[in-house]
Amino acid sequence: MIRSILVGLAGGQRAMTPLAAVAGAARRGDLSPDNPPGALAAHPLVAMGMVMLAAAEMAGDKMRTAPDRTVPSGLIGRTTTSAYAGAALAAPGRRRLGAVLAVGTALASSYGGLAIRKAAMRRWGQDVTGFVEDAAVLALATGAASGWRSETTSR
Repeated sequence: MIRSILVGLAGGQRAMTPLAAVAGAARRGDLSPDNPPGALAAHPLVAMGMVMLAAAEMAGDKMRTAPDRTVPSGLIGRTTTSAYAGAALAAPGRRRLGAVLAVGTALASSYGGLAIRKAAMRRWGQDVTGFVEDAAVLALATGAASGWRSETTSR
């Protein structure tokens, strides 16, 4: 279930990155073969759309007019995408729990990440902190989305 928690951490910072990470894992065959959410994400057009949305979100985050991640619409997006990714990364039979864990983690991460980002922005500015946050979120999400075999064999 650690993968669902980690993808929820990433989802609290960037709503679309967990979907892009799941799409990448599905395309590489890193998800369990009996995985309906992963099968949808593996479709080439769906995967391309998820990656494009993640890139657009990362670019939009650097805009001065970007809203806080804790506005209601932002939280709805973050929890929805985190639930999908958390379910896709969970072991068979534990997808509902994976979704719940990812949602809870995404909510906590949204508020904690916003506080950290605001503090960092006072010192280093919006662009620098945004790029550092993007790199950390991308690494976290792609790391969470790799290696399904290790989790399913360790249960």
